[in-house]
Amino acid sequence: MGTRDLTLPLPTDYTEGQLRNRIEKSLKIKNFTFRLHSKSLDARNKNNIHWLLTARITSPEIKNEAPALPPLLAIPFKKRSKKVLVVGNGPAGFFSAYVLQKAGFQTTIIEQGSDVDKRDAGINNFERTGTFDPISNYAFGEGGAGTFSDGKLTSRSKHISKERQFILQSYVDAGAPEEILYLNHPHIGSDNLKKVVKNLRNIFISLGGTIHFETKLEDLNIRQGKVNTAITSSGQIEADTFIIAPGHSAYDTYRMLIHRGVSFQTKNFALGYRIEHPQEIINQAQWGNKKLPGVKAAEYRLTYNNRNYLPVYTFCMCPGGKIVPSTSYKHTNIVNGMSLYARDDFYANAACVAGIHPDRLLQKKSSASEILGWLENLETGFYNYSGSYKAPFCSIQDFLTQKETSHPVNTSYPLGIVPAPLWSMLPKEISTSIREGLEDFSRKIKGFDTGIILGLESKTSSPIQVIRDDNGRCAGFENLYILGEGSGFAGGIISSAADGVRAALKIIDEN
Repeated sequence: MGTRDLTLPLPTDYTEGQLRNRIEKSLKIKNFTFRLHSKSLDARNKNNIHWLLTARITSPEIKNEAPALPPLLAIPFKKRSKKVLVVGNGPAGFFSAYVLQKAGFQTTIIEQGSDVDKRDAGINNFERTGTFDPISNYAFGEGGAGTFSDGKLTSRSKHISKERQFILQSYVDAGAPEEILYLNHPHIGSDNLKKVVKNLRNIFISLGGTIHFETKLEDLNIRQGKVNTAITSSGQIEADTFIIAPGHSAYDTYRMLIHRGVSFQTKNFALGYRIEHPQEIINQAQWGNKKLPGVKAAEYRLTYNNRNYLPVYTFCMCPGGKIVPSTSYKHTNIVNGMSLYARDDFYANAACVAGIHPDRLLQKKSSASEILGWLENLETGFYNYSGSYKAPFCSIQDFLTQKETSHPVNTSYPLGIVPAPLWSMLPKEISTSIREGLEDFSRKIKGFDTGIILGLESKTSSPIQVIRDDNGRCAGFENLYILGEGSGFAGGIISSAADGVRAALKIIDEN
């Protein structure tokens, strides 16, 4: 029995039978099994758009052996008496707890938001009535913010292959489509993620883990660099190790940690807006067709770099999706994007943001507390503009000419939009750079300038970063870890989950 890796181009609407026939003809074999390792869309030539598939073929008719696959993540188990409290049930918090529970620790997760079913109901009510629910919203709750933002599983983080494979396989085991194991741009879809995070919760509980929803971390009891207890809205919890994975929206948690002596530094982050187009415009520009059999919807990833301006780029592109009100607090107004698994809604959207450092933004050496306060004021200002969760907007063409949009437009955003001079609602250097970026993007994608631009996109990453030692602990603390997007060391589902896995493995090694 031998193995061989084979890469093949196939039509976008290929069938498994066609794939098997191509393998037979290419290798001149009949008796074989195969497993896909990668699948990416090659759209460089619009007259010949096709999938590139790499498969590992196993057959008695093959004499040679393909290179060995990378080893899987090893989680050593032994019965342990150590208790771990994990704060936050997003990817970083959950996967740190999951690995530690598999290793034999006594692990408890607390989450200030609600479970996914109650969270879903709260979000639906918010979009229907405009009544914000502080515990059931797009920012907080089971699965973290990523549960309701498409479930994109791409990551630019290097040296996390074992962690990534473990995370993806865990999602598949919990009901995610198996294709996420090999797609070049995998995504689960928010509809699937709602089922997956619930299944992961049940797996974690079956291993002996504990989860408490609607339980907010309020304070920490600390003595001589060691956390002894967590003070929560449901009482005090003792543990040997404390892991906090707050996400990038929990300003009150940040402030409590800073007050308790946890050191943060400022770092580069990004600010901007959401852009939206009919999906068919993007399909036509990227494929030369409004539809492509076997492919859900066209994507884009755009960057603009000019030394005279801030770097501008698109982020979290949601093909066939919608723009959503992702505010984390009652009187702030922030937008984000999401897609379901099918990616078959009418619109495409993406963040369009400029990267900047807080020191440049505030024009002085800034502290973590100062940039959090500035950002919160900005988010409140967008709410105050409309006096509601309606999103300020203008057309891209009007943004380029700095003219308020007077004609009616359509959008996927559920709570309504109001015309606004968006270019004046962010610092001039940011809006000017984004204007230059939009002009460049309009040259790259035909019809791009016919879209609209709306809201405030302020959550692409955290503007602050915790100071950690070589083992991942907060500097100066014996048993406190801050992980994921809220730590400033990760962004997105995979890198956040990997941060949680790595911290858990370090804790295992020390115990």
